[in-house]
Amino acid sequence: MSSKTQPDRSHDLSQPLDRLGPDETLKAESDYLRGTIQESLADEITASVEASDAKLMKFFGLYQQDDRDVRDERRRQKLEPAYSFMARLRLPGGVCSPSQWLKLDELARAHAGETLRLTTRQTFQLHRVSKHDLRTVMQGLRDVLLDTKAACGDDTRGVMCAVNPNLSDLHGQVYELAKQASDHAVHKTGAYGEIWYGEERKETKGPEEPFYGRTYMPRKFKIGFAIPPSNDIDVYSQDLGFIAIADGGRLKGFNVAIGGGLGRTDQAPQTYPRLASVIGYIDADQLLETIDAVMSVQRDYGDRVDRSRARFKYTIDDKGLDWITAEIEERLGRALGPAKPYTFTSNGDPLGWTTGDDGREHCTLFIENGRVVNTPERPMLDGLRAIAQVHDGTFRLTPNQSLIIADIAAADRPAIEELLRAHGLDESERGRSGLRLNSMACVALPTCGLAMAESERYLPDLLTKVETILDAHGLRDDPITIRMTGCPNGCARPYIAEIGLTGRAPGKYNLYLGGGFHGERLNKMYLENVGEPAILEALDETLGHYARDRSPGERFGDFAIRAGYVAEVQEGRFFND
Repeated sequence: MSSKTQPDRSHDLSQPLDRLGPDETLKAESDYLRGTIQESLADEITASVEASDAKLMKFFGLYQQDDRDVRDERRRQKLEPAYSFMARLRLPGGVCSPSQWLKLDELARAHAGETLRLTTRQTFQLHRVSKHDLRTVMQGLRDVLLDTKAACGDDTRGVMCAVNPNLSDLHGQVYELAKQASDHAVHKTGAYGEIWYGEERKETKGPEEPFYGRTYMPRKFKIGFAIPPSNDIDVYSQDLGFIAIADGGRLKGFNVAIGGGLGRTDQAPQTYPRLASVIGYIDADQLLETIDAVMSVQRDYGDRVDRSRARFKYTIDDKGLDWITAEIEERLGRALGPAKPYTFTSNGDPLGWTTGDDGREHCTLFIENGRVVNTPERPMLDGLRAIAQVHDGTFRLTPNQSLIIADIAAADRPAIEELLRAHGLDESERGRSGLRLNSMACVALPTCGLAMAESERYLPDLLTKVETILDAHGLRDDPITIRMTGCPNGCARPYIAEIGLTGRAPGKYNLYLGGGFHGERLNKMYLENVGEPAILEALDETLGHYARDRSPGERFGDFAIRAGYVAEVQEGRFFND
C-alpha cells in the first residue's frame, strides 16, 4: 500500500505506549506479529497458546477456541478446556476453484471435524483444528494458492464483492478490482511465511509494514463492492464500501460509502451499529489510492485507547463526517465527485439456475447457515466433492451463506444436475419458506468464546415454529429477512434484518424489528432479553397484522415502522435511544 498518506501516528509511536490500550502495546512490541508464536506452537504440554500469541494469531486468520459443551465437565475433572482453532480463509469475492474445493474438503475431513463453514463474508472457516495440525492445514492451503492472511485481526478483513463474476461482464470487472484491493491492502509482514511455512526471515530495505506500521489498524477494517440493484454484500455495513456505477454494462467508477459497522455491546450505550454514509464518487482507476486515503485516516485518527470505540464509525461520528471527508480528499489531493444515482432492490440470493451473458449456467444452492456437512438424508460434503471432481468452472460463496456452482457449460449441466439429485442437493430451496431462505446465523455455541446463546444450532428449529405462524397468516412464500447471532457483535448482520435476534443469555434474546429489506435501514429493539414463547407471540402478532393490513408491495420491515411497533432509526447514534 502507498505510504504517501502521511502523517502516520502508528509508525513513529508519538503516543507513548503507556497511553495506548494494551492491545496496541502488544502489537507494537510483537516484532510485526511474530510474538512468541513459534514457542507456543512447540509447547506440547498444552493444546493452547499463550494469551498474547492467541491475539496475534488472529492476524493470520486463526482464533483459539474451546468446546463450551464440555467446558464445565473438563473443569470438574481438573482438565484444561478442550482447545482447538478456527481457521478463516482470505478469499476475495468468495471465488474458489474446484481444485481448491477438493483441498478444503480433504483438510476438513482430516483436521476439522468433517465439516466446512461458509461465512457471512464470503469465505470458509475450518473449525476444531488442533494446534499441532495448524501448520499442516496452512501448508495444505498454500498448495492450492490459498492463505488465511488478515482474515481476522486489526487489519483489512476479507474483501467482499457482489457474487458471480461470470453472470455479466460488469460482475467480472468489479471482481478483478476487488481481488486487487485484497492483495493491495493485506499486511506485508514476513511473519506469516516464517511461522507457517518455515521460511527464513528476510531483511527488508524499508519498514516491514510500510503502510500499517508496528501497530496496524486500531480495529478491524472491512471493505466491500456492491453492484446495484443487488445489495447482497450489505454495503452499508462496511467500513469502506464501493457501489459500482456502470454505463451500458461497462464499469465507470464507484460511489464511496464510509463508516459502516454493526458491532455493539448491550451494557455499553456508547456503542452502536452504524450504516455507512455515501460521501462521493471516484473513477475506477482511482480505487487503490482511495483505499489508501480512507484507511490512513482511520489508521491515524482511530481510537487506540478504548477498543470499544476504535472502529471507523466512531472516528467519523466523533470527528464529524465533513471533517473526515475533507481529510480523505486532502490525502487524495483532489475532491471526490458528486455521488451518482443508483438503486438497490434486494440483498438476497436468486436461488436455483441462472444463465449468464455468455450462455453459461450457474446454480445457486441454499446452504442453511452455511454449514456443509454430511447427514443421512443429505450427504452435502460428499455431493459437493463429487461435483468438484468433474466441474471445470468455479464455486462462488455468497454473503448470505449460499453456494453457487458457477460457469457450467450447457452440455455439462445434466451431469451436475444428476449429482445434485443423487446427494439430495437439487431441492435445496424447495418447500422452504421465504423467511428461511432469507435467514442467516453466526456459529455461536459451542466454539465461539463470545457467544451467550445458541444461534446456528437453534435458528433452524425456531424457524420451523415461525413457519407455523407464517402458514396461519398466508405468508409462507413471502421473502422476509431474519438473522440471529449468539451475542451482540453482529457477525450475521442482525441489525439490518427485518427481524433480528441477538443472544443475551442461554435461551434469551433481544428481538429487533424494522430493518430495511435491502439493507438500507437499521432495525430497532422491540423486546429485550426474552425467551422463545415471547418471541413467537410477538412474531405472531406483528406478522398477522402485516398480513392483514400491509399495502401492496410493502415489506415487513417498512410495515413494522408504519404500524408503530418500532420507531425508524435515522442514524446509528440514536440506535439505543
